[in-house]
Amino acid sequence: MKTYDHIILGTGQATGTLLGKLIATGDRIAVIEKEKVGGSCVNYGCTPTKTLVASARALYLARRGNEYGFKIGEITVDYDVIRKRMNSIRNGNSNGMKKWLESTDNIDFYHTKGVFLEDKILSVGDKKITGKNIYINTGTRPRIPNLEGIETVEWMDSAKLLDKPDLPKHLIILGGGYIGAEYAQIYKRFGSKVTIVQRSEQLMPREDEDVADAIKNILQDEGIDIVFSASAKAVTKTEKGIALTIEIDGNEQTIEGSDLLIAIGRLPNSKTIGLENTAIKTNKRGYIQVDDYCRTGVDGVFALGDVNGEGAFTHTSVNDAEIVLDYLFDGERTISKRIPIYGLFTDPPLGRVGMSEKEALATGKKVLKATYPLSKIGRAKEMAETKGFAKLLVDAETDLIMGGSILGINGDEIINMFAAIMHSGIQCKNYRRVVLVHPTVSELMPWMLDGIKEAMENEM
Repeated sequence: MKTYDHIILGTGQATGTLLGKLIATGDRIAVIEKEKVGGSCVNYGCTPTKTLVASARALYLARRGNEYGFKIGEITVDYDVIRKRMNSIRNGNSNGMKKWLESTDNIDFYHTKGVFLEDKILSVGDKKITGKNIYINTGTRPRIPNLEGIETVEWMDSAKLLDKPDLPKHLIILGGGYIGAEYAQIYKRFGSKVTIVQRSEQLMPREDEDVADAIKNILQDEGIDIVFSASAKAVTKTEKGIALTIEIDGNEQTIEGSDLLIAIGRLPNSKTIGLENTAIKTNKRGYIQVDDYCRTGVDGVFALGDVNGEGAFTHTSVNDAEIVLDYLFDGERTISKRIPIYGLFTDPPLGRVGMSEKEALATGKKVLKATYPLSKIGRAKEMAETKGFAKLLVDAETDLIMGGSILGINGDEIINMFAAIMHSGIQCKNYRRVVLVHPTVSELMPWMLDGIKEAMENEM
């Protein structure tokens, strides 16, 4: 049995961050991956989807030529070229990381499944290995509904949709969360008919109603059909594709389409790695339980990334790795010090940091709210990108930002400014004094504080 200083199970984004520091120590390292190297972000998430977002936006802008003062010929979509561009980028990233793992002297790369046999012993193919420190970075997988007939149709998750060689004629998306909203806009702009079936009465239920309604209006304005308060009951195969039976207020109806995308959430990849042979614990949802340093109940075994349930994004996975490295090398990062931040990459995008308005009001503190429509920002008007609004939530007692939402052009970039402000503990009175570049969208963010007022529950 071979012994290592470090064993990493899975090659999601936390792995690259870990290796960036561990390789330099000269320690012996094993990396295990049974699927494509790079995890979901590189292969089925951020990289390919944002490549598609870019192509979809380019098409959208081209169709608005008259608005900007130019005319071009008929716009046609070459989906083969779009997919080739996407595959070139994601496969390049995956293959590049694989070559790096295989060519680094103090790394043994096992391109096979890894399973725990004991607390710190794993099987990799026909071998057994053990390590001083083990890092579980196995990510998540799409959740599949208990839906009658699901086994009889060729449904797709996000990975299968990306691998589909032809453009769906009518894409039915089960689930109106972040994945559903992004894919709906992408494929509508590519020319597909798109219908979103949402179980609740609101898109993205974790968001405030004003944010969710604004995104709903953006999608509907582009011709996307959204069915709310609908329970999926059954799916059947038809000559033209599939038929989804839904129930609304006790009444059943059928939606027919060519393809079905399942986007109702994700589950942790924790059941197939032999945790039952260890003292490592999972919660009732299957996420590996960790402390503030990503430590499991077994000394020297850490769980990082989506599998620990402490975040569901690439940036939180990377930060998990930074937390573990700080723990190993006397740093100060912890999970509890992390400020939640994420983006929804519709067009325009949504950037979110800290608390939502619902969460802020639930604290019982006096919450102040400032909002500003993009339609009042000069740079947004100049770019003809006036959809959306910005919202800041402020603790009235401390004058510190509790949370922010930027739905609008560059909102996914602007939100990072507020994360830095919150992390640094800068009071709003000081932020208001900052001089920012004109003309930009972000320059008006401090000005919205001039109209700040107390937030009320019935105003959300």
